[in-house]
Amino acid sequence: MFIEPHLKNEKRGWIEVICGSMFSGKTEELIRRLKRAKIANLSVEIFKPAVDIRYHEQNIVSHDENAIQSTPIDNSQTILLLAGETEVVGIDEAQFFDDQLPEVCDQLALRGTRVIIAGLDMDFSTKPFGQMPKLLAKADYITKLHAICVKCGNIANYSYRKTKNSAQLVLGEKDIYEPRCRVCFYKGENA
Repeated sequence: MFIEPHLKNEKRGWIEVICGSMFSGKTEELIRRLKRAKIANLSVEIFKPAVDIRYHEQNIVSHDENAIQSTPIDNSQTILLLAGETEVVGIDEAQFFDDQLPEVCDQLALRGTRVIIAGLDMDFSTKPFGQMPKLLAKADYITKLHAICVKCGNIANYSYRKTKNSAQLVLGEKDIYEPRCRVCFYKGENA
């Protein structure tokens, strides 16, 4: 394979997507990867949607209360402005961002940035959620995590909403959502 001389030492970026249902450990895995990047003395910037204030207004916080400082933003273009020459960019709750996020992630990767994204791949009605399908298509690496079904103990990849609210965007925790396997999800939907 021939590589042009000017490309040999060019910094290469990529996109990693961590996906799964609620309570599968997506944010925990994102925080773990970002902390490891910091241990490696890489420059790191972390972003979350400003709408997500469930655990903390600024920090990204997992359900296990593991936390890392982040910058809440209203639109994905802001990431390009704030990231600068950052080596690693972390983005949590990607499903809540606007439709420019996949392009923003592409631009960051082309700059040589490692982009690590976490988000729900499906909403409560099993439909692809927000920009996640496009991000999954663009990803160089994908990690699909599973929760444990609260009904039967098998692996769960569905986020079952316990309320009748039909809006796609309903922020909540265990009071509103629970992880379920395919069988228990559809049994619950038909009950």
